[in-house]
Amino acid sequence: MQFDVLTLFPEMFEPIKQSIIGRAEKKNLINLNLVNIRDFSNNKHKKVDDTPYGGGAGMVMQADVVYDAYKSLNTKDAKVIYLTPQGKVLNQKKVEELSKEKHLILLCGHYEGIDQRVIDKIVDEEISIGDYVLTGGEIPAMVLIDTVSRYVEGVLSKGSTSEESFSQGLLEYPQYTRPEIFEDEKVPEILLTGHHEKISKWRREQSLKNTYLKRPELLKNVELSKEEKEYIKKLNNDAKC
Repeated sequence: MQFDVLTLFPEMFEPIKQSIIGRAEKKNLINLNLVNIRDFSNNKHKKVDDTPYGGGAGMVMQADVVYDAYKSLNTKDAKVIYLTPQGKVLNQKKVEELSKEKHLILLCGHYEGIDQRVIDKIVDEEISIGDYVLTGGEIPAMVLIDTVSRYVEGVLSKGSTSEESFSQGLLEYPQYTRPEIFEDEKVPEILLTGHHEKISKWRREQSLKNTYLKRPELLKNVELSKEEKEYIKKLNNDAKC
């Protein structure tokens, strides 16, 4: 997958090029190309913004500079995403959908935003990572790159994403590893039995419990068996006691 990022601060993306993303780049599973919007300014001081028409606080990124940066890329078959608090909030369903794209161009705003005319001209979709405001679109872009890359074939080992939180509408079950005993706390006995069917059932129950305790609203969208509904009812009754 090709990621092109239009940004005023390409140096901010160095940390994301480590670990899993870095290994995926070395294997040519993904390519992360950073484009400095400032390089396309015709101003001798590389100025990319100006005061807003109509007045108001802050500065607005200029349409022509952003557009020239965009036109420097191969935009054929690319999906252009503008990272903005006004966009739809990113969720797992959208992540999986975007992972099927071959080429994403991510536009990072800054200051008071970007001239609406270039947004209207080049942007296919606006995405937010939450209902709050950041100083720019760089951190949201990194979040999107990280989450989407994990679903690109070959980036993670097979099956790694199938039981994660949100992958089946539920939060993930708790994980344990060595040492078997830590601070007098032992790993749950069921995980030491080697009985895969019982372990699978236990993990499902723990996922249900985690979701019930932390994000109960998610249960509304999950298809539960009769036994699982009884289990949730029991958790509810225990909580009332």
